[in-house]
Amino acid sequence: MKLPFDENKLETLMDEIGADLILVSSKENIHYFLGGYRFFFFSHKDALGVSRYLPLIGYPKSRKEDTFYIGNAMEVWQQEVEPFWIKNILNNQWLSDQAGTDAANFIRKIGLENGTIALEKAFLPADTFDSLQKELPDAKFVDAVWALEELRVIKTPEELNMLKTASEKIIECMTDVMQTTLPGTTTYEIAETMRRKETSMGLDFEYCLTSTGPSYNRAPSNAKWEDGKIISLDSGGNWKGYLGDLCRMGIMGEPTPLMLELLDEVKSIQSAARSTVKPGVTGKEIFQSALEEQSKCAHADEIIFLAHGMGMIQHEAPHLTSEGVVPYPGTYAERPLSAGMVLSIETDMKNPDVGFVKLEDTIVVTENGHDAYGDKSRDWVINQN
Repeated sequence: MKLPFDENKLETLMDEIGADLILVSSKENIHYFLGGYRFFFFSHKDALGVSRYLPLIGYPKSRKEDTFYIGNAMEVWQQEVEPFWIKNILNNQWLSDQAGTDAANFIRKIGLENGTIALEKAFLPADTFDSLQKELPDAKFVDAVWALEELRVIKTPEELNMLKTASEKIIECMTDVMQTTLPGTTTYEIAETMRRKETSMGLDFEYCLTSTGPSYNRAPSNAKWEDGKIISLDSGGNWKGYLGDLCRMGIMGEPTPLMLELLDEVKSIQSAARSTVKPGVTGKEIFQSALEEQSKCAHADEIIFLAHGMGMIQHEAPHLTSEGVVPYPGTYAERPLSAGMVLSIETDMKNPDVGFVKLEDTIVVTENGHDAYGDKSRDWVINQN
């Protein structure tokens, strides 16, 4: 059976970190390794009783037939109608420490109790790790997070289609909300309307950051969107596990000359960064193009530019800089991008007279350059109510 990921790439990555077996535990990577399967009962919350739901996949290098899956006792129902490629399945998990013990039993059974086990350290409960160490005292444990990030960095056509769908649906929701909201509506109510609209279109709603000028505060609140004020909507929602994350600007009435000028500056920086994107370019070059354009803007000191990778989560590989607001090493600051990588490119401005002005776009590296998903409503969306 063809696996839902590049097994040759995974084997190479395991060689690089010296892993004999990789133990997958994060929700996103479980979803990825199983080609989209996610147990519906725990789609939103993991807590249960005095522990949590913790599915585990153990993939031994060069022995995919010995891969094992540990799931919850109720999962057998879903697996009857949504079978996946793994044959060694134990559906008995109620406690995360027991999941570690069961994983150790599988690892001993395939003779890797003295091997090097790669774990998602940031996504593994302490009691699970305690059980693994107790049951496998001669094993060596290394981190798998960066290897699994690299495994997902190039998206398949199917993944790109899901990202495109998520992006287009979010922009459709944003545009409709900006054009139909009545004056005096609170940003809390606007965020709730976004949630309902995204959910009605089949998206799993994640968040909606809202800001109405001249405030910079983007938490939904009792602040009202009124005539002459701007609105910034920055929303994330996923389609079958793949994230749409974009930001657009609206105005109640007609934009002032200053508002037009500010958004034009933001758009010019976005365009400079976007025009750089193609196979072979580095993260550093994207930032250089954007920052050079920013230096020409009249309001340059009010502007922040950022570009980062995205896909199943925000800020996944490719990591373009080590100097962004989310701390991580910029592994692609000097490395070339490849077709199939997906970027979020965003520029925001804090202007004391207007408020928070931002655009965030989703850009895909293609064989011949780049493409943009959900690339509508990038000018002021005007509300005439």
